[in-house]
Amino acid sequence: MIPMEQEHKRRVRYKGTHPRSYQEKYKELDPEKYRADVDKIIRSGKTPAGMHIPIMVDEILEFLQIQPGQTGYDATLGYGGHTRKMLECLQGQGHLYATDVDPVESEKTRARLEAQGYGADILTIRRLNFADVDQVAPGEKFDFVLADLGVSSMQIDNPERGFTFKYNGPLDLRLDPTSGVTAAQRLRELDQEELAALLVENSDEPYAERIAGAVMGVFKRGGTIETTKQLASAVETALSFLPPAERREAVKKSCQRTFQALRIDVNSEFEALYAFLEKLPDVLKSGGRTAVLTFHSGEDRMVKKAFRQFYRAGIYREISEDVIRPSAEECFQNPRAHSTKMRWAIRA
Repeated sequence: MIPMEQEHKRRVRYKGTHPRSYQEKYKELDPEKYRADVDKIIRSGKTPAGMHIPIMVDEILEFLQIQPGQTGYDATLGYGGHTRKMLECLQGQGHLYATDVDPVESEKTRARLEAQGYGADILTIRRLNFADVDQVAPGEKFDFVLADLGVSSMQIDNPERGFTFKYNGPLDLRLDPTSGVTAAQRLRELDQEELAALLVENSDEPYAERIAGAVMGVFKRGGTIETTKQLASAVETALSFLPPAERREAVKKSCQRTFQALRIDVNSEFEALYAFLEKLPDVLKSGGRTAVLTFHSGEDRMVKKAFRQFYRAGIYREISEDVIRPSAEECFQNPRAHSTKMRWAIRA
């Protein structure tokens, strides 16, 4: 029998000379096939769609001092950039555990790392919140632990996930889209005072009361806030009193903080971080090293407080007194690194 010819699939077509929507960026979404194009985008200081550029890799590896044969834990797998670098340090000896709550991206990352030769013999990936660090490998203690608390770029860039106001999509914001309530649902559960308090506590939003009032005003008029653009529009309405010259930048920053505050709330991020920091010393070996990357002041305060508390109690023998920041060169190549702060601790 003569085999039937497979139907030729054309690439996605788009208007103009450059793709605009997430789905049209076929080269960026297939970085292994279009490596030269993706590298060019990265060199220009942009993050390709569907990818995540790992932050402060050199600083992390310099501190963790990973040796072949050790056992480690990547608390936030994401795109797997940090994971791969740590696996390279193990040189095929030892084991790395990694967790992530995102079922969509974690499976993509698993397949990507397996294709690079990192199978179950050296890497165990579990769909688990890092708050349950004590359940990752019961009875096992780690030589090194890394937690990168940032949201991965491929989550932010995909409008279907609702993490950004730059593209219209469902107002979701869940790291695990299979459980919990969406941000749109959460807004409906809050009153004006509660929403304002949430914006202050989770993102230090200076216009919290005005934004909360604008959101509740939409609901009172019988409107809905189900999409990212609808929420961004409410923020813009709240800041309409500002002079035109400063309004655009203020709206942008308040949108970023509003989305951040809701994301933290929807995913119980502060509660998860608190549980992780409390359990962390118990899963580290004597002399075990841990590094945590934070991306806003609330997270950094929690890490700083926990590290100092356990240092004074003699549980950590050494901690970073000051935060470590990415270099100017890295911030140029990856603008999303600007707000990163790294703190570290060594188990007594």
